[in-house]
Amino acid sequence: MTASISEARIKELTAKEGEKLNAKLGKSREMYNEARKHLCNGVASSYQLRDPWPIYVDHGSGSKLWDVDGNEYYDFHNGYGAMVQGHGNPEIGKAIAERFPKGTHFALPDEDDFVVADELTQRFGLPKWRFTNSGSEATMDAIRIARAYTHRDHIMKIFGSYHGHHDAVMISIVGDYENIGDKNHLKKIPYGAGIPKSLIPLTVPVPFNDADALEARIREMETDDEAPACLIMEACLMNMSIVPPEPGYLEKVREITKRHGIVLIFDEVKTGLTIGPGGATKLFGVTPDMVTMAKAISGGLPMGAIGGTDEVMSVVESGEVYQVGTYSGNPLCVAAARANLEKVLTPEAYKLFDHLNNRLMEGCTEVIKKYDFPGYSIGFGAKGCVTFSPHKIVDYVTFKQGQRTDLNQLCWLYAANRGVFMTPGREEEWTLSVAHDDAACDAYINAFAEMAHDVTAE
Repeated sequence: MTASISEARIKELTAKEGEKLNAKLGKSREMYNEARKHLCNGVASSYQLRDPWPIYVDHGSGSKLWDVDGNEYYDFHNGYGAMVQGHGNPEIGKAIAERFPKGTHFALPDEDDFVVADELTQRFGLPKWRFTNSGSEATMDAIRIARAYTHRDHIMKIFGSYHGHHDAVMISIVGDYENIGDKNHLKKIPYGAGIPKSLIPLTVPVPFNDADALEARIREMETDDEAPACLIMEACLMNMSIVPPEPGYLEKVREITKRHGIVLIFDEVKTGLTIGPGGATKLFGVTPDMVTMAKAISGGLPMGAIGGTDEVMSVVESGEVYQVGTYSGNPLCVAAARANLEKVLTPEAYKLFDHLNNRLMEGCTEVIKKYDFPGYSIGFGAKGCVTFSPHKIVDYVTFKQGQRTDLNQLCWLYAANRGVFMTPGREEEWTLSVAHDDAACDAYINAFAEMAHDVTAE
């Protein structure tokens, strides 16, 4: 740890900034007290919790949001990365307004469905698609398809990665794990209660950026007659800050999975359409057998997607796998997705993301150097973060060893108190939108700089 940083100083500033923020959230506190009477914890999802009470939003516009107390923030949270279009984007609004009087639900196909599928094929290079209502649904169905295609039950995932809230992947995610096993035999740890004990052995975690450990584990499973159906992974990890693949790693993973008859699934729920027009698949130049998408695809409306090769998706087309959902392909959601792909996330949008992200990363890097801070900035496209670690993070072990959770919390508080709303949590990143500008980036950098100054002040 950098000698100039005092843990006592961090605790002092955290308490001060927390009290400052809470003093501005009186109406949120009132709403919380009312909401928790009949809404569990007063929120619609456990990820919306905040100690001592959540921040209740009133509205958003462009790059900003306002809470019920009237506090104004530049929004770098953007709904966990879903709102790269900005709040109230006119193209998305127009598409929804034109679709609404025609009917909002039929459970029947329409033209927008195959237009969106065609566009996704062009971007990701996979020929066959199906739609879902969320990222969790997309990964759940993708795993089922892979199991049907391979006639195998076991699956593999990266230790520390998050792929939605269904049982098969709620294993070995980020947590306070002191003993996780060695790299060739990482432990299968359920993420919360309610996961059937009988299912846990079917999910096998492996380390990121270690192709040799992956293949060793596969060979061991094959010897035990437990060959995996699939490896589901983010090509660039987004649940431990941001951890990119080391050079050659994805290529080795692609070769290994193909040689062992394992379906390779890239979970692009966070990376798809954000870190580039073709997500991680195109950015890193490795094409999997399947991709899963959600979040940024539909301008804030609930929608996910599964893309795959003709071979793997044949089990859906033949009827072997029932990939179904009453709201799958909902007309409002798909109309928004079409407008998003055709009119919002254009080449110009990605040029803007690159410009703004570089500005953020360069600004934060200057602050880190000036105050001798433990950390580094990293990002791609609309995604980026400051990783509070004195060393490079390449997998869960190095993340756990290096990440400073106390600095993450303090940084979040400093940002919120200075009109910048970031995604809460030690592992999250910022998300830009087409509505962000240089002024928004400067506000973020200035808040970060003020925090670094105060932490290191004598």
